[in-house]
Amino acid sequence: MRSCGILMHITSLPSPYGIGTFGSGAERFIDWLKAAGQQYWQVLPLGPTGFADSPYQAFSAFAGNPLLIDLDDLVQKALLTREDCLNADFGADPHFVDYEKVNRTKMSLLNEAYKHFSEDVGYLSFVKEEAAWLEDYALFMSIKESYNLQPFWLWDKDFANRNGEAMKKAAEQHVERVGFWKFVQYIFFDQWNRLRRYANRNGIKIIGDMPFYVSLDSSDLWTHPDLFQLKGAGNPTAVAGVPPDYFSATGQRWGNPLYDWHAMKKEDYIWWIARLKKATEMYDVLRIDHFRAFDTYCSIPAEDPTTVNGKWMQGPGMDFWNEVKKQLGDVNIIAEDLGEVFDSVKQLLKDTGFPGMRVMQFGFNPKNEDNDHLPHNYVKNSVAYTGTHDNDTVMGWAKENRSAASVAKKYCRASCLFAPLNKAMIKTLYASVSKLVIVPMQDLLGLGSDARMNTPSTVGGNWKWRMTEKQLSSKLANWLSSIGAVYNRKG
Repeated sequence: MRSCGILMHITSLPSPYGIGTFGSGAERFIDWLKAAGQQYWQVLPLGPTGFADSPYQAFSAFAGNPLLIDLDDLVQKALLTREDCLNADFGADPHFVDYEKVNRTKMSLLNEAYKHFSEDVGYLSFVKEEAAWLEDYALFMSIKESYNLQPFWLWDKDFANRNGEAMKKAAEQHVERVGFWKFVQYIFFDQWNRLRRYANRNGIKIIGDMPFYVSLDSSDLWTHPDLFQLKGAGNPTAVAGVPPDYFSATGQRWGNPLYDWHAMKKEDYIWWIARLKKATEMYDVLRIDHFRAFDTYCSIPAEDPTTVNGKWMQGPGMDFWNEVKKQLGDVNIIAEDLGEVFDSVKQLLKDTGFPGMRVMQFGFNPKNEDNDHLPHNYVKNSVAYTGTHDNDTVMGWAKENRSAASVAKKYCRASCLFAPLNKAMIKTLYASVSKLVIVPMQDLLGLGSDARMNTPSTVGGNWKWRMTEKQLSSKLANWLSSIGAVYNRKG
């Protein structure tokens, strides 16, 4: 079945509280998606953001981001007052997230809400069901608070290395804060599950996003150091990254710790499978970022500042996915197979049966060379995008790449008056054979580079764009619905 959807992160939704949340703004967006004939809503990772506010560098692979919690729901539950929320400072610009202000203000309000919270059956059930990751995460965040949020390898060595006596002492000292962090996760998942049910009732499926790697400063690494390539607490022998590709001419040194796949195999990949199980409970479909690393991954010496000495190493391949099928059955995965893709990566995709990705921007170049990202070369078992969260917007890209954009305009039969480039590209994408097409909201709106979500290999200024309520128009929904009907993608 041919279908379509929109890429729009929760943080970018309209909201009076400085950042998008799981509240009424999200429900209105779902209503708009339905009116626009869409069947899918793709979001970015929902984990608790750490370094540079990136959703791909979270403090946990299992926990949720407190900043996405809807405050109006807490008012309805009598955990906060309306005045508490209205008098708080979340930043003044409705077009961008001021993470410093939002984080400071929201965490203060969540602490206030916790003071009025009484454990109920739902909470006790949640804590019991999620104990495998929740206990360690809550303690991790509690100790981190006591060290002014410093990375865990800068803590006292007994805490950093999880010495048994030290852990017992920490649990006793931080019992109140551990309770707070459990409360935050309970509220997060209660609200998320309610929002997902609302989406599903309205014919909208949620596509989640999973970073392949975990953050160096994460409860996952702190709790399971034996599953990573380390030579001490928070001290990796090698780190993750990629050689030069579409996104960076010099390559990218991400700095994430690498998995010890031999150690993971001995445990039947139990940690990874638990992670996938949690994700399949949260989402209808799961996009896995940097999927190619299941086949081969780039290992960069930890002491190296660049990717020059990076080497390709063998990943777990089909052995991993056979175990996943054995334990979880069939899972709905979208494989992000961008960048340098070997024949072995293509074979892994073929063996798993998962759809790969096509990105329309990558298809156009000044030399007009034929490639897999041009719509006439798409295959049915693929998910096609105008661009991803790492791309510039279509209009921003066109301004900076005039020669390539000129080719795109001819290919898509764009004109300034009747078919601006962004809409012409969307129509061409909808006409392709890909079973699913996804359009970033910024491309649908025809926004420029100031609405770009992320610029790879840069720190600061990313993940901030927000949409206003006025931009979510019925006129735009009607146009998208009509295009969906023409190309048999309408829900």
